Amino acid sequence: MVESSAKVKPWRESVAWRAIEARTKVRGWQPLTGAVALSMVFTVARPKSHFGMGRNAGVLRPSAPPRPDKKPDLSKLVRSTEDALTTALVYRDDALVVEYRGLGKWYETDHGSVPGVLDSPGCVIRVWSLADEAAS
Repeated sequence: MVESSAKVKPWRESVAWRAIEARTKVRGWQPLTGAVALSMVFTVARPKSHFGMGRNAGVLRPSAPPRPDKKPDLSKLVRSTEDALTTALVYRDDALVVEYRGLGKWYETDHGSVPGVLDSPGCVIRVWSLADEAAS
């Protein structure tokens, strides 16, 4: 497979590694084989051009967009993250994802005011087994 961006492979590897770390903390973990729901909150760095210069270096410009509307686009982030979760054996196949309970792309400057937004670039991922929910 040819990646459209040089950043996709390292991102996917990083997500897979963190997912493997997380699932090894669950005793007897087995990859999910039924329908799952996902939530993904992506945090990206705000470009330096969004801030003033000199004594205003830390001040956000009024013209700065409130949400990240440039690449990487949300759908590509979601797809590469779903692929990483498959690689990490969180679930058997990303076709099992049948519901999104929250998706968003935010700047790290929104940390503290928006749930799930980190103070540095990354992603908060939550996975629900719908079979487990139906059983409870």
